[in-house]
Amino acid sequence: MNQDLTKGPIARTLLLFALPMTLGNMLQQLYNVADTLIVGRFLGPDALAAVGSAYTLMTFLTSIFLGLCMGSGAIFSIRYGAKDEDALKSSIFVSFALIAAITCGINTLVFLFIDPIMAFLQVPDTVYGMMRSYLWVIFTGLVATFLYNYFASLLRALGNSVAPLLFLAVSAILNIVLDLVFVVVFHWGVEGAAGATVFSQYVSGIGIALYTLGRFPRLRPERRHRKFSRRILGEIAQFSVLTCVQQSVMNFGILMVQGLVNSFGTAVMAAFAAGVKIDSFAYMPVQDFGNAFSTFVAQNYGAKKEERIRRGIRVAGSVAIGFSLAISALVFIFARPLMMIFVEGTETEIISIGVGYLRVEGAFYCGIGCLFLLYGFYRAVRKPGMSVVLTVISLGTRVALAYLLSAIPAFGVHGIWWSVPIGWFLADAAGLIYYRLRRKSLMEALFS
Repeated sequence: MNQDLTKGPIARTLLLFALPMTLGNMLQQLYNVADTLIVGRFLGPDALAAVGSAYTLMTFLTSIFLGLCMGSGAIFSIRYGAKDEDALKSSIFVSFALIAAITCGINTLVFLFIDPIMAFLQVPDTVYGMMRSYLWVIFTGLVATFLYNYFASLLRALGNSVAPLLFLAVSAILNIVLDLVFVVVFHWGVEGAAGATVFSQYVSGIGIALYTLGRFPRLRPERRHRKFSRRILGEIAQFSVLTCVQQSVMNFGILMVQGLVNSFGTAVMAAFAAGVKIDSFAYMPVQDFGNAFSTFVAQNYGAKKEERIRRGIRVAGSVAIGFSLAISALVFIFARPLMMIFVEGTETEIISIGVGYLRVEGAFYCGIGCLFLLYGFYRAVRKPGMSVVLTVISLGTRVALAYLLSAIPAFGVHGIWWSVPIGWFLADAAGLIYYRLRRKSLMEALFS
């Protein structure tokens, strides 16, 4: 069911729209978390380190598709809010063709350059073979990742966040079942875990594409819409490419940090792999709330509702900060039990390293919560370049400080952990100062 975000109580409307997105993304995370959990339990720490490092690389690649789809989704929301069906269909055709071409190009490149990529990540010899085998299978699922994220972004832009959740629920359950069968029963190792993930991704990707085109025939571009308008292509590129840059820069920074983490050995790699999974679940709700807020602002922009946007900013900020503080407290307190979900209790070194990571990251989730809102806001108000600037500040600080602090014996690997929240808060400060200075002109530009 499509939801009109230009009407109704703001807090309730945002939360109801964000909830299926959050549940859906949690299910999407289960793809790799199931691999990590089952591989860590049944194949050991080396396999856990290999799959965990692969996850960081796949997150970077997925962020490219996700950024392109999110940028297109902002255009779809504006067209939907303005009730301009012809422009919506033309945008759907142009964006699909553009992102599909980019996906095919990237898929070819990662197969050709798999070994240089692994050399860049400083993968230790002990896990090199397993990680390469896992990636070779996982890369075959990039097209499925594109299909799911594209059609999920399209449906969410129209206010339908439930259908993407349902498709992910089916495929996530299938992934877990196949993981157990391929790894535990058939003993296919990390390749089996990767195969289970890829098969499940195609179920969700193809399924949601068929559902969208079959259930909503009014979204199908007709012949007159199937042409490349320079104006529409430029608009799609403005939103999609800059959002893609923002997403990929963010995850490229994480990828660089992964390379530094790998240089500290298998125990740190395994701890980081488990800690990142916990992190992504912990702040995922506020990340999705930021995406819901972006759709809210974009729809109300299309409907010319300035005051509702102003009130939405206040409501969204309060909700995001309150939730982040609550999750911070839980992760800080339960860091050790959370690590033991992924790692056997006998692996005391890995657990200790992971707890140290979580108690630094977990104490400061309000920093990334605020940052996700700023990303969503600037994307919706036609300032995606500002999201790129904030990402560069956040990740630039993180990467620079990680390399500087970790080289100091007194900090060591803890220097990598502390670089993260420092980067978040510097980016928050820049985003809020820019908003304060340009608030009036931003709103005037929206409705001029």
